[in-house]
Amino acid sequence: MEFPSGQGSDLAGVVTAVGDGVDGPAVGDEVLGWTPGPAAQATHGAVPAVQLVAKPPLVGRDVAGAPHMAGATAHASARAVAPRPGETVAVSAAAGGVGSFLAQMLTGRGVRVLGIASSANAEWLEMHGVVPVPYGDGLRERLEEAAGADGIDAVIDLYGPEYLDLAVGLRIPPERIQTTVAMQRAAETGARTDGRHNATAREILVELVDLVASGAVEIPSAATYPLDRVAGAFAELEQRHTRGKIVLMP
Repeated sequence: MEFPSGQGSDLAGVVTAVGDGVDGPAVGDEVLGWTPGPAAQATHGAVPAVQLVAKPPLVGRDVAGAPHMAGATAHASARAVAPRPGETVAVSAAAGGVGSFLAQMLTGRGVRVLGIASSANAEWLEMHGVVPVPYGDGLRERLEEAAGADGIDAVIDLYGPEYLDLAVGLRIPPERIQTTVAMQRAAETGARTDGRHNATAREILVELVDLVASGAVEIPSAATYPLDRVAGAFAELEQRHTRGKIVLMP
């Protein structure tokens, strides 16, 4: 990142002006989408129309401001390991912003998800069709027990390199191991590293928003902060114990 720089890319708001020759959004429309660069943490912004979609009426603006980054990352991660209905996939950080979206997306496709998370998130995961598996000592044994005789078919890591080592220990083929964070270890093991840049497209955002609007995917709100308390939002995020998304509200 080059400084000075803005922050954030997900957004939701109301169109206040439209450039010459732009088709689609009109002044007064409620929209959601993403900014061309890190610039979404602001009261106003200029965004290409191709990066916006209409906000469904039943989706609150706090939720509407959250699906792009988490959803696109989840979409890319799922596509990277290509799970089939009936297969079992282990997901680390399964109750986080990306993990909660991904876990629900996979269960909706008939995939059995082993959600690695803290015990505090077990009830939420179970409510959304995920098998909760607490992290910590003995995790491999707990995963193998939860997986049963058919074993684990793929691992998606959203936390760190130790989960790639775990996947290798479980004899998961490298092409069915995906990480969004442990790039160096991925290069060493042959794991995949698809991220939101592999799924940043308007048609994918439409698909993600449809999942949220239909209720197929719930985006849990970990917290909301006003823009003048953005430092507090980052401080909470750095604790790495949030369930769902932290959203800034103007």
